[in-house]
Amino acid sequence: MNLSNLKDFRNSVAGYFDLSADLIPQAEAEAAIREGVSFRGTNIIILIIAIFIASLGLNTNSTAVIIGAMLISPLMGPIIGIGLAVGIHDFDLIKRSFRNLMAAAFFSVATSTLYFLISPVNEGHSELLARTSPTIYDVFIGFFGGAAGILAIGSKVKGNVIPGVAIATALMPPLCTVGYGLATFQMTYFLGALYLFFINSVFIACATTVGVKLMRYHLKDFSNPERARRVRNLVYTIALLTMIPACYLTWRMYRQSTFQANCDRFVEQQFDFEGTQVLHSSAVMKGDDKTLTVSLIGKVIPQDSLMLALTDRLPDYNLGGTRLKIIQGDSGENLFDPTVATSTMLRDMYQETQHTINSQRAIIDSLRAVNAAICRNDTIGATLAPEIKVLFPEVADIAVTRAIVSNIDTRRLDTLNIAFVHYSRPMTAAQTAKFRQYLEARLSLKSVKIEAAH
Repeated sequence: MNLSNLKDFRNSVAGYFDLSADLIPQAEAEAAIREGVSFRGTNIIILIIAIFIASLGLNTNSTAVIIGAMLISPLMGPIIGIGLAVGIHDFDLIKRSFRNLMAAAFFSVATSTLYFLISPVNEGHSELLARTSPTIYDVFIGFFGGAAGILAIGSKVKGNVIPGVAIATALMPPLCTVGYGLATFQMTYFLGALYLFFINSVFIACATTVGVKLMRYHLKDFSNPERARRVRNLVYTIALLTMIPACYLTWRMYRQSTFQANCDRFVEQQFDFEGTQVLHSSAVMKGDDKTLTVSLIGKVIPQDSLMLALTDRLPDYNLGGTRLKIIQGDSGENLFDPTVATSTMLRDMYQETQHTINSQRAIIDSLRAVNAAICRNDTIGATLAPEIKVLFPEVADIAVTRAIVSNIDTRRLDTLNIAFVHYSRPMTAAQTAKFRQYLEARLSLKSVKIEAAH
């Protein structure tokens, strides 16, 4: 490729990134940004409403509701204003934007704190938890979101950029989570979410400053270059200091992720035994203390031999220093403990076992009742003998039993209580009727048929 073709190719590529035809005048872009900086009247009411909506979304763990609140929120205005002010050396705008941002943050945190103080649901859901551990990725999200925002404000083509930036940078949920932390006295939520909001604000403002420089906006104040330099250096220092904790948290996240991946690979490759399966594995790392717990089900393997063989293989998976804990059926540990029995398979097995036990218990209770009735009938004669001897001296022997009678025509089954009686001398019909009434009352039966035994 000759120099002429290379130059044409470069010009062709550069044409795709030429913004000159799309940019609006600086005065028009500045007017739009300055208008969004103010937080009075309608803006502050909309902000409070958006905070309530976002708090409801976080409380109910509804992503759709949270996204709606981020689209409503006017929080981006003062942050973009700070970035513009630093870029064009407008020190009055810096003060006004910063003052309005602090007011907006105060009203947001106060509103969310009030909501979570009166809310009956105080459990932290995943949408809350996701906003308490910022990483370097949140720095990039804030910066590139701010870059997209200033380009959209400064160009003729708006599209869906501004709503997209509001969703991507997620300024509202962290402030709601800060309020949740205050309302429930949980400093982890409070500090983590506050740091995430600070990251977003700082890097949206930094991206705006860079965008203003690239679009070559004219400076407002030429009279004090030393002051402008100090402000610039302060902004860069704040940005650098903001990144340091995020880098540390990212490193911790990477360590945890790598440890989890190594543990998964170790369990998959080393716990392959015939007749024994891995029920559940858990990898926990707290500082330098690392533990891998594996629960096995099936054929029991000698514990000492298993531990000795597998512990020596841990360094091969970059798991040196990890404490291996193996739980089997004979380990003396309760596999149904909630800290261990977290797999669906174990839970289903436990529920099925409980169902079987309950069914068998009902059958046993039924058989016990039948057996008790049979035993009572077998001994009822001896129990009633003293009474019968006084009331009905004509009765010499008695046996009470229960029979199942089947009707030949209808095949209907019925229960029949029968008393077989051997008389020492005959009883009149009236005495027999009275005897039947006595047996029905004494045995708590609806009817008793008396048969004479020969």
